[in-house]
Amino acid sequence: MKFRRKARESVDINLAPLIDVVFILLLFFVVTTTFTRETQLKVDLPEAASGTPPQETALKQLEVLIGADGSYALNGRQLRQHDLQTLMAALQAESQGDNSLPLVISADAQATHQAVITAMDAAGKLGFAHLRITTVEAQPAP
Repeated sequence: MKFRRKARESVDINLAPLIDVVFILLLFFVVTTTFTRETQLKVDLPEAASGTPPQETALKQLEVLIGADGSYALNGRQLRQHDLQTLMAALQAESQGDNSLPLVISADAQATHQAVITAMDAAGKLGFAHLRITTVEAQPAP
């Protein structure tokens, strides 16, 4: 007696839909990902023997950082150009026209006097009245 064997069905996994889904997910992640490059400006503050510590405020405040090379950063974002017009435009955009916000100028100890005066001039032209310049407390000589 000869038994006939049943023909086996070949089991194949179709990978085309899986590859389509993977490419769509890849495309989704590429399109929705934002690449931000955080820039920081290292500032070595000058020393002062007297002064009062700043008061904590719940208001939004603006901080202009001035590097040793005269570069400006506003609230941690580096400005591309180092001139008065760029700084004024950035201050105007960040404050949204509200010149009652406190403005803090943090200049490096090696920054030029002109760079600090330019920042103060920009603040004055925009009408900022609450202006503060930061320093660090002088260390006593050992």
